[in-house]
Amino acid sequence: MLQITLIFLAGGLGCLLRYGIAGWAQRFGNGVFPTGTLAVNIIGCVAIGFLAALFSGPTIIREEYRVAILVGLLGGFTTFSTFGHETLSLTNDGRFAMAGLNLLLSNSLGLGAAWLGARIGSTLSS
Repeated sequence: MLQITLIFLAGGLGCLLRYGIAGWAQRFGNGVFPTGTLAVNIIGCVAIGFLAALFSGPTIIREEYRVAILVGLLGGFTTFSTFGHETLSLTNDGRFAMAGLNLLLSNSLGLGAAWLGARIGSTLSS
């Protein structure tokens, strides 16, 4: 129960951080380019890479705190960081085809799903 509570609280904090940082960074993009989202995704990828490496080394951290940070905090901040970490792990394991497949499927299916959702929403709202 502690782990679920920590994930819940860390996820909320991650969402608030995303909102604040993306809003701040978006001011530099003058609304033409999604600078805020890009900034959050890059920060999240750096953070998950650093923390996953740190937590797998000699740094001792309890499992529920590790999961709360990597899944809750960074999951609430951006799931793109998890996508980046998992694709990098596949590459580091020499599973290049799987890494490429993850890139291809995540991007093409994600964009396709967003388009489909928008079409369904537009149809239902009109």
